[in-house]
Amino acid sequence: MRKQLVIAALAAGTFLAPLYSAGQSDNPWYGTWNLSVSKSNYCPGPLPISTTTKIEPWDGDGLKYTVDVVTADGEERHIQWSAKFDRRQNPVTGNPFVDTNAVRRINNHTYEVTARKDGKITTVTRNVISRDGKTRTAIAIGKNAQLTQGPSKNVAVFERQ
Repeated sequence: MRKQLVIAALAAGTFLAPLYSAGQSDNPWYGTWNLSVSKSNYCPGPLPISTTTKIEPWDGDGLKYTVDVVTADGEERHIQWSAKFDRRQNPVTGNPFVDTNAVRRINNHTYEVTARKDGKITTVTRNVISRDGKTRTAIAIGKNAQLTQGPSKNVAVFERQ
């Protein structure tokens, strides 16, 4: 009887494993992410009140970002952009401080976004997804949001929803 249970369990596992993995993404950064204000640090600041980022697959192996931000001043922004991992500049809408973004993949858990305003690099942001896929840390180095001071270093910690 015990042998039959073991065989049945192995058979079920063999059958169900491909179904489980078919639903999993090869790219751990896809999903909806909320800013953890308590774990984040913006220097010189200030931190936004909230940020929700939805990252989806786009045009094969690219990314589509939809970001809803409530700034420290209470202003609501809806930001969108899409890009492949080819380092080409792609338009950004809804962000008064960024015209284009370019993306490059570092590895399966890390990618880098280079933002430009009026053709000049403003920030380079390294996004790192934790091994368990529950946290995304975005470290942005560049100028502040008003493009008047630099350097700035923002560490934004996002939690998967």
